[in-house]
Amino acid sequence: MSDIRICFVGDSLVNGTGDESVLGWVGRLCRDAHGQGVPVTSYNLGVRRDTSRDLWRRLEAECTPRLPAECDGRIVLSCGVNDTTWEGGETRLPFEESVTNLDAMLAFASRYPCLVVGPPPVDDDGHNGRIGHLSDAFAERCGERGVTFIDLFGPLVDDASYRIAVRAGDGAHPDSRGYERLAAVVGANPGWWFR
Repeated sequence: MSDIRICFVGDSLVNGTGDESVLGWVGRLCRDAHGQGVPVTSYNLGVRRDTSRDLWRRLEAECTPRLPAECDGRIVLSCGVNDTTWEGGETRLPFEESVTNLDAMLAFASRYPCLVVGPPPVDDDGHNGRIGHLSDAFAERCGERGVTFIDLFGPLVDDASYRIAVRAGDGAHPDSRGYERLAAVVGANPGWWFR
């Protein structure tokens, strides 16, 4: 069996913030991989409030020591909700910078199998408009680079059960039911490595 190691680089939604089971979607997917006989070593590198700028700044330093050449090293990138958060009369990052940051991360990650999990919706319609716009741009950039993009926004923005799970949390982070739903969307996507 190959030594599969995956760096999940992202924000608090990657970290699983708000999940009382402490698994998040990352833990659930890796648990399921183990159940299929794929002993994945996962590194959850989700940091609260991180934007794509923060991810880009730490990506190489986080991944290089965890993914040595002799292993089957992979990267999952996921961000965008924090980029599009409204603070002080503007979004935390300009739209164009978010796309540029993703492109730079994809350039670095091209040395590994890589996929991008798009940002999920929150319990705020105005914010969701910005998230949806950025998710579409991320999907387009991934397509241009030949990288798998797993859309969370489209399948979940009108999903009443997911919205309830987010409301049960803090309006952005769901409870365990929501993370179960996130894991199900990622795990059912043809681009996910362990189906």
